[in-house]
Amino acid sequence: MNSALRPRCGYPYAVARQMWRVRWVVSVMALSCMMFACRANKNPSGPAIEFTRVPLATEGGPDRMEPIEGRVIRGSPGQRVVLFAHWGTWWVQPLVDHPFTTIQPDSKWRSSTHFGTEYAALLVDATYQPPARIDFLPSTGHGVVAVAVVEGRPVFWQTWWFLLTATLASAVIVAACFRYRMVRLANEEQKFREAIETMPAMALITRSDGYCTFVNRGWVEFTGLTVERSSGSGWQAAVHPDDLSRVVNRWRASLASGEPLEHEVRVGRVADGAYRWFLIRAVPLRDKRGKILKWCGAATDIEDRQRAQQLQASLTHINRVNSMGELVASISHELLQPITATTLNAKTSLRWLQRDPPDLTQVREGTEKIIEAVTRASEIIDRLRSLYKKAAPKRELVAMNEVVSEMAGMLRSEATRHGVSIRTDLKDDLPMTAADRVQLQQVLMNLMLNGIEAMSETGGVLTVKSQLGPDGKIQISVNDTGPGLPPGKSDQLFEAFFTTKPQGSGMGLSISKSIVEAHGGRIWATMNGGCGATFHFALPSAAEEANNHDTVT
Repeated sequence: MNSALRPRCGYPYAVARQMWRVRWVVSVMALSCMMFACRANKNPSGPAIEFTRVPLATEGGPDRMEPIEGRVIRGSPGQRVVLFAHWGTWWVQPLVDHPFTTIQPDSKWRSSTHFGTEYAALLVDATYQPPARIDFLPSTGHGVVAVAVVEGRPVFWQTWWFLLTATLASAVIVAACFRYRMVRLANEEQKFREAIETMPAMALITRSDGYCTFVNRGWVEFTGLTVERSSGSGWQAAVHPDDLSRVVNRWRASLASGEPLEHEVRVGRVADGAYRWFLIRAVPLRDKRGKILKWCGAATDIEDRQRAQQLQASLTHINRVNSMGELVASISHELLQPITATTLNAKTSLRWLQRDPPDLTQVREGTEKIIEAVTRASEIIDRLRSLYKKAAPKRELVAMNEVVSEMAGMLRSEATRHGVSIRTDLKDDLPMTAADRVQLQQVLMNLMLNGIEAMSETGGVLTVKSQLGPDGKIQISVNDTGPGLPPGKSDQLFEAFFTTKPQGSGMGLSISKSIVEAHGGRIWATMNGGCGATFHFALPSAAEEANNHDTVT
C-alpha cells in the first residue's frame, strides 16, 4: 500500500479515539459535579452531623454492642445527639432511659449501640424528647436540628472483594471440575476404543434403525471391508449368500421387536476367500425411558466349535452303529419271530381256504395275526433305522417310560442270550421331557448293554427304574448285579477312551455324558450296597426347561 495513503486511512480511527477521550472527560466531570452536589446537599450551610465509625451491618440484640462515633459541624452549645439503630423498626440507642449522647468540646461524640442494619444520629436541642421506637425517622424541626443516616459496615462476606473472590474461586473450581471431567471422559473413551479395537472378536455399532456406523479393526482385517464400505448395509457383503436372507430377516425382526439378536452365520475372510462360522450377538442400548439409542454387536469365531460338534455327531453315530452291530444276533432273533409267525399264519390260512367250503372265519383270524406280525416287524425295523440314521438332533416331547419300554423290548433277546433278565420299575404320571428321542435311546442302550455285559459270566437281573427326583427332574436308573465299578477309577468312567473291556472303544459313556448334559441334565454312577453298580441320569421336565428359558430371556 502507498505510504501516502496511510494517514488518510488512519484518520477516522484517530478521530474516533479523540471523541472517546472527550466523552470520558465529560463523563468524569459530570460525575464529579453530581458527587459535589450530593455532598453539598448532605452538608448544607447549617448544622450537620456525620459518622466517623460505624458498627457492622447485622441484626441487633441485647448482648451485641459496638462503639459508634462521629462529629458535629456547626453545632450550638446545649445540643445533643440521639442514636437510633434499625432492624425491622428504628430503636432508640443505647437505652430508652438515657438516650442522649453528649457532644465533646472538639465537636466529637462517642457512644455504644446495639447492632443494626442501618444507623441514624439526630442532632437535637434540649427540648427534644425521643420516643423509644419509631417507624420513620423525623425530619428537621420540632427540636431536631440535623439528621444523618448511614448503613452499617458490611461484614467480610458482604464486601465486594469477598464476593468477587468467591465468584472467581467458584468459577475456577467449576472450570477445574469441568476440565477434570472432560479429561476423564476422554481417557475413558480412549480406553474403550482401545478395548474395542483390540478385542478378539469383530464388533459393530448401528443406529436404532440398523444403519451401521462403526466396525472395529478386527472386522476390517478379517473381511477386508473398510469402515466406509461397511457403513449402512455394506456389512452384508461379507455374509455368505446362503445365510444372507436368513440373518437379514432375523436382524429386521430384532429391530422391530427390540429383542437381542443371536444367530450363527458364515462370514467371508479376505485373506483366502474362505468362509468361517461366527456367532453374532447384538443387544440394544436404551436410555432411561427405554428408547433404543443404538445397537452394539459382536461376532465370535466358532468355526472350531462347529467342527467339534460335527465330529461329536459323527462319533455319536459311529458309537450307535457299533452298538447295533453287537446286537446283530439279538436283532435277527427278534425279527425272526414275527417273520416265522407270518409264515405259519399264511400257511394256516391257505389250508382253511382249500377246504370245501372255505372256512373264512379262520382265514380272517389268520390274516389278522399276519398283520400283527408284520406290524411288529415294521416297528422293529423303524427303531433300527432311526438308530442307524445319521440326522441332526430333533427336540420333541418324549415320554421316558416309553423309551425305557422300547429299549427293554429291543435288548431282551440280547440279555437272555447272556443269562440276564430285564425288569422295569416305571413310575406312573411322569412329566414329559423335551429331548431328541434317538439320542435318549442311545444313552439308555449304552447303559443297559454295559450292565448286560457286566453280568455275562454270572447272569443276573438288570433293573431299569424311572422316578421323579427330589429336585423335580426325571431320573432314570440302570441297576445291575455284576462286579461293580472298577476300584479307584470311578471318577474316570465318563472320560473319553477310558474302558475296562478288552475290546471296548471307551466312547460309550463319554458320548452318553455329552448327550445328557446337552439336554440340561447330569449323569453319574454309584456302587450298590451288596454287589453291582447303578448308573443314573436325570433330565429336566419340559415345563421346567421352559421356565428356565423364560427366566434367562
